Order: sequence, then C-alpha cells, then structure tokens
Amino acid sequence: MQSFPTRLAELDFFRGLVLLIIVVDHIGGSMLSRVTLHSFAACDAAEVFVFLGGYAAATAWLSLAQRGTEHDARKRFIKRAWEIYRAFLVTAALMLLTSAVMRAHGIDAPNLDVADLDDLREAPVQVLGDILLFRRQPYLAAVLPMYALFALAMPLIMPLAQRKPWHVVAASVALWAVAPEAYGVLPRAPDSEWDFNPFAWQLLFVVGAVARCQPFYQRVTRHRLGWTVSLLALVIAIAAACYKLFVETDLPGGEMKQHLGSLRVINFAALAWLGADTVRFGWSRWLANRAPAICAVGRKGLLCFIAGAVISLVLDSVLYAMTDGYIDVPRGFAADAIAIGSLLLIAKMSGPLTRALTFKMS
Repeated sequence: MQSFPTRLAELDFFRGLVLLIIVVDHIGGSMLSRVTLHSFAACDAAEVFVFLGGYAAATAWLSLAQRGTEHDARKRFIKRAWEIYRAFLVTAALMLLTSAVMRAHGIDAPNLDVADLDDLREAPVQVLGDILLFRRQPYLAAVLPMYALFALAMPLIMPLAQRKPWHVVAASVALWAVAPEAYGVLPRAPDSEWDFNPFAWQLLFVVGAVARCQPFYQRVTRHRLGWTVSLLALVIAIAAACYKLFVETDLPGGEMKQHLGSLRVINFAALAWLGADTVRFGWSRWLANRAPAICAVGRKGLLCFIAGAVISLVLDSVLYAMTDGYIDVPRGFAADAIAIGSLLLIAKMSGPLTRALTFKMS
C-alpha cells in the first residue's frame, strides 16, 4: 500500500516562503516587494498560496484516510472549515482593531479599513452580522472565507480527484469559466465585495488537489519528449516577465485578479511546472533542509497568515505615515526586516507557547 506522509518538506518550504512574500507584498513601501513574483509575472503569490492550499489539503486527506477511513477525513475537514471560519472572525476583528488603533494615533493610511470601522460605529449589530455571514470581509481577512468553502468541498473533490480526475478538472474549468456571472449569488453587504471570487479561484485549489493525487507530472517528465513541456513553461514565464517589465508594467488587478483571469492562470501554470521541476531535481528539498525557519512558517500556516495580516497592516500604515507615501529605501528595508523577523519568530515560538498553555490547562 502506498504511504502518504503527513508533512512534505518542500511543501512546507514553499508555503512558508509564500506567506513571507504575502506579508512584504502588502507593505506599500517595502523594498523586497519590488522583486517578488508580482513584479515580473501576470500572477502573484495568491495563486501559489491557493494552489499549495489544495495540494496540502489533499496530502492531509490522503494521510487521514490511510490511517483511518475516508469518513475520518471528511469529519476532519468539516472541523477544519470551522477552524478557518473562526480564523476569519479573528482576522476580521484584528483588521478593525488595528485600523482603530492607527486612526486613534492620527495615522491615516490607504489600507486601513476605515469604511467598515465607520459602519461598525453607526450600525454595530448590522456590521457584525454581515461579518458573521461573510457579507463583509475586512481587508486581508478576505481570502479566508473561500478557504472555508474549499474545506467543506473536500469530501466532494477528493473522491473525484482520486478516481475520476479529468471529470473534476473539467467541472472546475467550467465553473471557472462562468465565475463572473456566478459571482452575483455570493452574499454581500452594500458597497462590499469578495476580493477573491471562490467560483474562479477553486480552479487552482482543485488542480492542486488533483496534482497531489495523480502522477500526471511524473508521466509527462518520464516521456522522452517531456523536457519540451518544461521548455515551453520556461518560454511562457520569460515572455510574461518581459511583457510585465517592458510593455505593460502595471497589469490590471481588480476584476482580473478577483475572477482569476486567464492570463494569470496561464502564467501561473508555467511557473508551477517549473516549480515542480525544482522538486524533481531535489533543489527545493535542498533549500528546505537549509531553511528550517521558513519551513516552520509553512507548518503554522493559519497562525502565520493571521499574524502576517496584522504585521503587514501595521507596518504599511506606520511606514506610510512616516514617509508621506513616498519611497524611502532605508525605512523600506527596515520594514521588511521587521516583518520577516516577526513572522519567523512567531512561527518559532508557536510550538513552545502551545505546549506551555497545554501544560497549564492540564
């Protein structure tokens, strides 16, 4: 019987690296964000995060089903959806609290969630109810509602991913194609949006789960012409980088990102294939073995996402206030160092803190 490991070092490394990138990408004055993925691609770290989320979810499902039954896996992912929902509420509260503290200290930065904060003051019951029902998603909490929905969908996705992969991929592509029209059924408060349309972004999550269940990549690369796929992926990645760097330096976000535009999908697919090559040749494992701190961030993904949201919002707001919105290289690098150092420290301390709390409560 095939053994399914609970943890994959390469997966933890990539997830940790992406979480660190997401933190600096949300600091407007960051210097490191000038050289992260969004600077030379039509996609950004969000695509990587969602794809790896699907891959990680499938890894966990397979491991749970092997140790117990698929019923155990279904129960665990229902519980996981509840955990993500609670994380969304915590993150939403922290976004509002951080915005309130920044405003109280006279800081007025563009990413502060002042609109929801003002609405909360005027109609607290209505706004809190909207947040509970996903009708409002304060700033960086917006990615978590779709993750909760994806966790609930795992009992449907995984049997198909294991037994009828092309069926589930075809259904996922079809849903992605009609995602802009389907977006209207999502619950929304007036003047509120889902930053990530789950009908569109499920495509990357599903493909990530299928990639974990099916040896498609291995079959292609074992073929005598398999190298041509890697060459094509490299050409696409280089072409996209040239287009972003020299032709359209400010590719549209907005609806293109919200509904996961086809250009983003194609660019990400090429980068994902090249990323898989780094796993096949052992390069990513070599990096993972030499960067345990980054792997720790990946292992504590949900905690580090919440912490990273607060860290980036605070540093972005303070840096904006200190520089009046202008680029300041020394302060930008200092903000990067504080952001990355803080997240690495949180990941490192999460284990001892959890054990200490468990000991005190027992």
